[in-house]
Amino acid sequence: MTPLWTFEELLAATGGTAAGHFDVPGVAFDSREIGAGDLFFALKGAETDGHRFIETAFANGAAGAIVSQPVPFPHILVSDTMQALEALGHASRARTKAKIIGVTGSAGKTGTKEALYAALDRYSRGRAHRSVKSYNNHVGVPLSLARMPADCDFGIFEMGMNHAGEMRALSKIVRPDVAIITTIAPAHIEFFKDERAIADAKAEIFESLAEGGTAILPADSPHYARLRAAAEKYTGNILSFGFSADADVRVVDHMPAEGGTLITAKVRENMLSFTLSQPGAHWIANSMAVLAAVFAAGGDLASAGLAMAEMGCLAGRGARHSIRIGDGTGVLIDESYNANPASMLATIGQLGQASGGRRIAVLGSMKELGAKSAQYHCALAAPLAAAKVDFALLVGQEMEILDEELKAGVEGPANFAHCATAQEALALLQNYLCASDTILVKGSNSMGLSSIVSALTGGKN
Repeated sequence: MTPLWTFEELLAATGGTAAGHFDVPGVAFDSREIGAGDLFFALKGAETDGHRFIETAFANGAAGAIVSQPVPFPHILVSDTMQALEALGHASRARTKAKIIGVTGSAGKTGTKEALYAALDRYSRGRAHRSVKSYNNHVGVPLSLARMPADCDFGIFEMGMNHAGEMRALSKIVRPDVAIITTIAPAHIEFFKDERAIADAKAEIFESLAEGGTAILPADSPHYARLRAAAEKYTGNILSFGFSADADVRVVDHMPAEGGTLITAKVRENMLSFTLSQPGAHWIANSMAVLAAVFAAGGDLASAGLAMAEMGCLAGRGARHSIRIGDGTGVLIDESYNANPASMLATIGQLGQASGGRRIAVLGSMKELGAKSAQYHCALAAPLAAAKVDFALLVGQEMEILDEELKAGVEGPANFAHCATAQEALALLQNYLCASDTILVKGSNSMGLSSIVSALTGGKN
């Protein structure tokens, strides 16, 4: 089997000093993810040092390691292991002939990345690569690049940021042929002056577009003109997507269908009808971004439509579970991985489409919203009322203000409660549930609401 990296390639990329010889089929910085023959990067972080896990990595099957201090195992010694990982990411980008797609945005990054991978992997018959999990930061992006086989046809990379300048650094490594911004919303707004500043930070993705690259922009965003002006500094190839009649890739029609939503879309001069398996209006918009990227990267639109029809929901990002409640069943919607005002509105609206039994919303605090945190949390009352939620279980300190507003008579669900922790919420919820309930679990990852999902599904999340 052809190795992912030969020893000579690793040595050339990192510029280190060799102790031993090893070709590797994979790369990891977490010793628990090491497979047989893999390369282990001993990264130093704020809280831990990867060198502490060298023995574990080799016990798990590592063939070699990148280290900044000598170890009694085969290794390449470098001055800075993080810089070496970045260098290997750059080397991967330099050697590939694949079309590289970068995906960013305040919401929808992971889902769009996964749908793109499904579409392009189907078209290329298994020659597509993407970043796994949410490896989208200064460590995850170069790692994901380093894991890309040299003979791929497509590479899809999620790119995240919460401060200005971070996307610029990631874009220099990825150098995308196609760069997507899914949406602009007040995620991480604690670190920005306003949404315009978030738009500017996301638009840094265009600064290192490959020659002749394509920028893909959300036509329905109030920041569209700002994003377009930023993109035009680096490319003349721009595609807009969304519901807008002026979008280059747009929704012509959509209607509920068995197993999802039946969509008719226009991609420049091409018409396409397909079924989208993912629920929610936000997913309809994201599917247009997927079609735009497939079109720009030279993929096949029909294959993309088939892939989106067959795609399963993602854990923590909309996965649906049938759960046992007493002598009956209910539906649990797992949105426990992350939350910001835009994604909260989208998923509460999705809950409002549920039929049959009661609608229950378990909502955890939204983090990193800065001075407007109270305002954004209070603003959830009206969507909860519009969705006709029967019971809202509010979790976390930031949700206290919404609890107080509802107690004061602000329009919202008639039944609600506040808990400090996910554990308290689970205990209350388990005593409240009835057969046929639909339960939405949504909050920032740090709130630990995934533990509620795990408990209710028997660990199937």
